[in-house]
Amino acid sequence: MKPTGYIGGVDPNSGDRQTVFGPEIGEFPNRGADEASEKELKTGTTTVALATEDAVVLATDMRASGGRMVASKDVQKVEEIHPTGALTIAGSVSAAQNLISNLKAEVRLYESRRSEDMSMKALATLTGNFLRSGAFFIVSPLLGGVDDEGTHVYSLDPLGGTTEEDYAVSGSGSPYALGVLEQEYREGLSVEEARTVAVHAIQSAVERDTASGNGLNLAVVTEEGVEIEKHKDLSEAL
Repeated sequence: MKPTGYIGGVDPNSGDRQTVFGPEIGEFPNRGADEASEKELKTGTTTVALATEDAVVLATDMRASGGRMVASKDVQKVEEIHPTGALTIAGSVSAAQNLISNLKAEVRLYESRRSEDMSMKALATLTGNFLRSGAFFIVSPLLGGVDDEGTHVYSLDPLGGTTEEDYAVSGSGSPYALGVLEQEYREGLSVEEARTVAVHAIQSAVERDTASGNGLNLAVVTEEGVEIEKHKDLSEAL
């Protein structure tokens, strides 16, 4: 007789055959309830970044959500992490805050040791390495900055994958914001025009994504530094 891989043939409680190799992934009891809980705990946001010849513009909404509840209406989702670089955050708030603290420390250490600013490529690599460590699960940031080689926008996924783009989005409102960027972004945008495009992208997401809203964080990064504004009324930024 060929081995069946089952113990005792039939489970006396349920009548189902019991495999010696089970349960496998996806077969654990109450898995559906666990998935529902995970969905309730997911956070949402919208962040965008776009590069011009002389600057990078980053914009985010200001809402923090947990499941169906608005957890906060005044969250700073873009932070200066480099003299000419900023990071937007989407995902776990605590992990994002920890990531920002670590990046700031590493940038200061690099500058102290080498007496020069870290390049944006090196900063993107460092950020990706942090994410790959698994200590900052789950964060999906955008990095924008200016160095000797020009302006840069990097999109980073939660596992550390890094790509350089002309513009990028992250968060639950991404589909709505990306549609605006696809329509309005073009080469040769001025800084003011890029600001307008970024605000329009956030506005579109706020209108349709329930996890985004409550205002706007807007950062403009140039070779002179990082300037961050906060607007509760998005029209004020136009």
